[in-house]
Amino acid sequence: MEKFFKLKENGTTIGTEVMAGFTTFFAMSYILFVNPSILAISGMPFQAVFLATIIAAAIGTLIMGLFANVPYAQAPGMGLNAFFTFTVVIGLGYTWQQALGMVFLCGIINIIITVTRIRKLIIRAIPESLQHAIGGGIGIFVAYAGLKSANLLSFSADQGAITNAVVEDGEVTNVFMNGGIVPSLTTFNHPEVILAVIGLLLTIVLVVLDVKGAILIGIIGTTLVGMMMNVVDVSAIDFESNSLSSSIKELKTTFGAAFGAEGLPSLFTDKAKIPQVLMTILAFSLSDTFDTIGTFIGTGRRTGIFSQEDEEALEDSKGLNSKMDRALFADAIATSIGAVFGTSNTTTFVESAAGIGAGGRTGLTSVVVAILFLLSSLFAPIIGVVPPQATAPALIVVGVMMLASFKEINWSSLEEAVPAFFASIFMGLSFSISYGIAVGFIFYVLLKVVKGKAKEVSPILWIVTGLFILNFIILAVL
Repeated sequence: MEKFFKLKENGTTIGTEVMAGFTTFFAMSYILFVNPSILAISGMPFQAVFLATIIAAAIGTLIMGLFANVPYAQAPGMGLNAFFTFTVVIGLGYTWQQALGMVFLCGIINIIITVTRIRKLIIRAIPESLQHAIGGGIGIFVAYAGLKSANLLSFSADQGAITNAVVEDGEVTNVFMNGGIVPSLTTFNHPEVILAVIGLLLTIVLVVLDVKGAILIGIIGTTLVGMMMNVVDVSAIDFESNSLSSSIKELKTTFGAAFGAEGLPSLFTDKAKIPQVLMTILAFSLSDTFDTIGTFIGTGRRTGIFSQEDEEALEDSKGLNSKMDRALFADAIATSIGAVFGTSNTTTFVESAAGIGAGGRTGLTSVVVAILFLLSSLFAPIIGVVPPQATAPALIVVGVMMLASFKEINWSSLEEAVPAFFASIFMGLSFSISYGIAVGFIFYVLLKVVKGKAKEVSPILWIVTGLFILNFIILAVL
């Protein structure tokens, strides 16, 4: 194991990697229940998506660990699953089988651009200031996700702020609002909120005292406190409805559905819709690609997971020789695998930062996460006991750690500060890594043109920025 994962070379141990794996898994385990809930709105069977989520996450993460030897975990991405359901299926009227076909093609495109070095060229084209902004922006993203998950923030809006609502069986399931929504600090009069505060204080104290396994101990400790406070209801565990056998039966519905008569073959029968289909696949691909690139840049450089040698190899090597090459390939192939089983885009999870913050440095962390995902198919009801108030503090603390990337940015120069600001702030507040990167690119190119330095913008950056602008236009028109 030492020889395969190069533990000593990466300054880690088996114990640290295992603990990091548990930390990452618990930080992202919410996807087991959230992803099926979102995709079920599109008409997909809940239990089938539940098992497809586990399979896609386990296979993708295992490839990441064994092939790339990096501590990143994969699972169907938040945001991408919402785009799948609310934009592609409900908004544009495609069947969920057709949407799965689009996701499969997105995965193939990502594999091609990875093997042909297009992804690497994109990474090389990102200015260093924006790379640091992406790192800090992911810190904002992760911390904000933790604050929301802990319900430490509350949001209010009047009727005029509501722009759209999704109604299912006479009940409002989702509400979309404009800028009229007002955030505020929650009132501390609910047991769930008090538990989140206790968990946050516990985790911060453990981390500041350099307690080994502080983040994982914080998650477990907060869950136990939640049981004592009756926030965690152990008696509500349902072993029957979440059984593995029922999930396997329903998986027959989604497995291979992307290739059935209602899937890929029907996507290109209407010639008038072909441009829309292609643009939708492009939207999937852009979000997936830049979510991953942002996560790797944001977490890998600061922690040393991707060393200077890896970055140099990324620029000069051919094939899949560098660690970054293999990590990008592992991410690309996971999306197509997930689509085959029946789930939206599988991508590298930003919550991997929690395990990295706990000391994870090699693929052994990913292998542990993959094993835990597989075991979750048997113990899903028990895993579901861990409340969001227990995992949220881990995300907040890791987000704080990642904000250190901002110190590398020259904030006194507006030419550098403006793109960095918009990239990082939009990343967190729009809840999308790829949108944050898009806005940062657009402002970077705009300011270079205004300053008469257009020649400093690489051709790749011009192309990618143009695609992002096109994507925004398409989403506005659809």
